Amino acid sequence: MNFAVLQFPASNCDQDALHVLKDVLGQSARYVWHKENSLAGMDAVVIPGGFSYGDYLRTGAIARFSPIMEAVRAFAAKGGPVLGICNGFQILCEAGMLPGALIRNRSLQFRCEHIFIKSARTDSTFTNKIPTGKILRVPIAHGEGCYFAEEPTMEKLKDNNQILWQYSNEQGELTEPSNPNGSLLNIAGICNETGNVAGLMPHPERASESILGSEDGRLIFESLIASMESRMAKAA
Repeated sequence: MNFAVLQFPASNCDQDALHVLKDVLGQSARYVWHKENSLAGMDAVVIPGGFSYGDYLRTGAIARFSPIMEAVRAFAAKGGPVLGICNGFQILCEAGMLPGALIRNRSLQFRCEHIFIKSARTDSTFTNKIPTGKILRVPIAHGEGCYFAEEPTMEKLKDNNQILWQYSNEQGELTEPSNPNGSLLNIAGICNETGNVAGLMPHPERASESILGSEDGRLIFESLIASMESRMAKAA
């Protein structure tokens, strides 16, 4: 599989994402600079974490206008899978590719710690390899990770099963103390209506090797790879 890992000025998790895709999971992956305008030959896109454009104005607000994002929109419109992690999630929301917005953490503090997330469904492009009931231990590192949307959007997310991950405690309970940023419904990640574009605030690329204290994050990448393999097999 050919993965594109986007790079914006001040991306800082691009190398982590590329390492996991290439060295841990054995996939083909390359960086795509934000000024490029083509994703030719790519099978999937990962928009990594960081502080694109220094988070000026709002997180992701400037990155959405980079030339590569037009190519990402076209890629996604054709059914191509796109995964946004942390700042990548923020960029996808700013670009209108995912509903809602990520605003300041409830604590008004930057949170950097390991948390637990529960998969709301295990039949999606990004969760199909996660065992039912398994609680993932992954890190967060953000100051603006509070997911917010107006009530009609929240109802639509629930009705269309677009909520993929929610902050929980180790037992999988969606409690207030387990919500690190105040996100509505403890939302940690969502997908679009067609299910091929997803974003999450936690960092699965930082939890894909045992040396990092958790391998749970690789299940998200393995789900994406399995979905891509299935899609290609059907097209063959």
